[in-house]
Amino acid sequence: MTIQQSARRLGLPMMNLVRLNGTPILNQLHLEEKLLRTSSDNWCIINDGADTPAIVMGVSGKPSELLEVGCVLQDQVPVIRRFTGGGTVIVDSGTIFVTLICNKDAVPGVQPYPRSVMSWSGLLYNEVFQGTADFQLRENDYVFGDCKFGGNAQSITKNRWIHHTSFLWDYEVRNMAYLKQPARAPKYRLARDHTEFICRMKDYMPRSIFIEKTVEKIETYFSVQPVNLEAICTSSEANFVRSTRLLTKQELEEACESQTQKIGVNA
Repeated sequence: MTIQQSARRLGLPMMNLVRLNGTPILNQLHLEEKLLRTSSDNWCIINDGADTPAIVMGVSGKPSELLEVGCVLQDQVPVIRRFTGGGTVIVDSGTIFVTLICNKDAVPGVQPYPRSVMSWSGLLYNEVFQGTADFQLRENDYVFGDCKFGGNAQSITKNRWIHHTSFLWDYEVRNMAYLKQPARAPKYRLARDHTEFICRMKDYMPRSIFIEKTVEKIETYFSVQPVNLEAICTSSEANFVRSTRLLTKQELEEACESQTQKIGVNA
């Protein structure tokens, strides 16, 4: 019996699974945006770490408000503006990325609205971490107790939605210095700085176990079919224009100048 036949028999929708290892986050985001806008299939993308460190901002993020731009420029850290909302993160080889791209009717009871999608994803990961730690969905974050280890972002179109998460399996403390404390922060953060607010997932669950458990739990909602990345990359893009992009050095320099002027005014 084929996977498609099995899915029809069980009444589960199909989901294509793409497993990556060390793919740069810009490449991953380009792939996600393409699949959201040009495919009619359900997709799960799991990327086990990004080989190239980068800062990723939400679609409306402003570098002057979110980053220590002078340090970012000095250290030549790439800054990406993604196509989804959400906050700002710095990612590297210690980050595990899990993305779900679904048709609006793929999961019974899940409506194409942010709160509905987040509620379902929180239940999914509650099963992944069951018996491991005090896992919770707090506001829009995945936390152990009151410390964040998973940041989420979403985008919803007419017929589809995407929910992607950056899981901090590990992180470099020095990298957190690139991020300013945002003006809009979760209430439970209580003005804590980055190192007090976040935690490492590696202290709670082995990396490979997390990935395998995530796939296992997704299989309770979908009939999962592994797909080769090369097969996706060679498919037609159908007039697709991606919006996810690297910010230019000029944009960052202008943000740095704006930041410096603001400090001067407030001094």
